[in-house]
Amino acid sequence: MLQIAASPRPGWVAALVVLAGLGTVGIPAARADGPGVGTPTVVSVGDSYNSGEAGRWAGNASSESYVDALGSTAYYDNGSSETIAGCHRSKSNESVIGDGIAGKDLACSGATTATQPYSSGSDFKPGLDFYDDGAGHQGQAKLLQSYAATHNVKVVGVSIGGNDYNFAGIVTDCVTDFLYSPSWWPDYCKDDSVVTSQMTSSNIAAKTTAIKNAILNVSTAMRNAGYASSQFTILVQDYPSPIPNAAGFRYSQSGYTRQSTGGCGFWNADADYANATLLPTIDNSVMNAASSTGLSNVKTLELRAAFNGRRLCENTVDRVDHTSYSSWSAPGAVDHIEWFQGIRTVTTAGSDYYVQESLHPDYLAQLALRNCVRQAYNGGTPRGGTCTISSTGLDSKGEPNMSLH
Repeated sequence: MLQIAASPRPGWVAALVVLAGLGTVGIPAARADGPGVGTPTVVSVGDSYNSGEAGRWAGNASSESYVDALGSTAYYDNGSSETIAGCHRSKSNESVIGDGIAGKDLACSGATTATQPYSSGSDFKPGLDFYDDGAGHQGQAKLLQSYAATHNVKVVGVSIGGNDYNFAGIVTDCVTDFLYSPSWWPDYCKDDSVVTSQMTSSNIAAKTTAIKNAILNVSTAMRNAGYASSQFTILVQDYPSPIPNAAGFRYSQSGYTRQSTGGCGFWNADADYANATLLPTIDNSVMNAASSTGLSNVKTLELRAAFNGRRLCENTVDRVDHTSYSSWSAPGAVDHIEWFQGIRTVTTAGSDYYVQESLHPDYLAQLALRNCVRQAYNGGTPRGGTCTISSTGLDSKGEPNMSLH
């Protein structure tokens, strides 16, 4: 979802990063559906959780060779480069469901509901709006409108809101507290202002409204492109849990191993808070926003528990090089390795890793999300539901076995 601001505290954690008005165009007549319109297409808009952030890597290991699933061009969505630097639209993104259905990724890692304009020294982050500076920087609703006008878009997948809640800043604070306080006197992030300010009823209401308006912008973009509501579905997804509860960690909270080895530096109490309060608050905000749009063509994809059992530092899985498997792709490895990338710091210098890949669903999880979206597409009659791991192993498409129910 997410891209993190640097921590103000000194030391190697200082560069820690983790997880990122309606148009006035007249509405043309709805275009005809059916043969001749073009290949049915699924489009992804929103933030890093459907742009495909971390989609290059499959698991964690001390050597990149164990986990490099897509290579150096993983995020190139424009031939030999990124269309928008830092959006990290990976080739494993969830829109590419296949079966004769085209996929288009317009999402951007670090995106919020509103566009973050380009400025010197920072990447442009298009939000779900109609922003257009006349210099080639456009919001995702504007991009969707242009794309949909010449393509047969059947489903628009939406992941948005996590960055509006400053999730990256919260995670940075939690890991900083873990590293700079002792186990006999832990400094918890759950009661820090960076967290509590996001959990107030007024902020939740404001963020829910912002997410609702972002979804409405998606609808407006499609109507401006010539679609009737019956011709497309907006599939709104929430966020999966990336770390287990306290009892599920395989690393003790004593010492630094939980972060230095596992890349999951949370105190037990903060991990429990994240799963019991923080994540449900954000996810409920997303779902409430979808419901409050009043749009008849909105479906929801519930992902909160989608990867339970495969989360970062969970005691049911391990780092690839801590198992007997030679690589992430070895037969059987998928059921025994993590599907989330570890939280990284400045130690990524000199490697092919990006700090913004931290705490994101990686290659295997992206393929699992693709599986969920394909089931939601439902042969052209889209449906919503809750998606979870259904069984071990990979299916005939090489994807984790998932169930939408």
